[in-house]
Amino acid sequence: MGKYSPLGDFLRAQHASLVPMTFEEIEDVAGVKLPPKAQHHRAWWSNNPSNNVMTKVWLDAGYETEQVDMAARKLVFRRVGGFAEAESGPLTPSSRKTRPDQRHPLFGAMKGMALIMPGTDLTKPADSNWGGGE
Repeated sequence: MGKYSPLGDFLRAQHASLVPMTFEEIEDVAGVKLPPKAQHHRAWWSNNPSNNVMTKVWLDAGYETEQVDMAARKLVFRRVGGFAEAESGPLTPSSRKTRPDQRHPLFGAMKGMALIMPGTDLTKPADSNWGGGE
């Protein structure tokens, strides 16, 4: 059992896709102080599995870090999409459906990728000849 194992156990017990935590809360859950690099270097919180021991703990628990705010000393652990599926067995057409309280991992993946200018009529055909029978 590693010194950060309690954090992995905590994350595995979560049912939410997003688990926001402060650095202090992480220390409380893990039962140890975060190293100085975690306090001052954003790269310490990257999801590179060869980064540090604690990274492997949250990755093994099925989470990745995001929204790391060094000034506010907080971050969000986000459940990795395929992890829950891998635990529940092989995918079948019926298992691909999400529960009402859970969205598909790809939901919102394209958010912010396209800009629609104000006043654009999305119902208007792009080609003026479209539907004209020619």
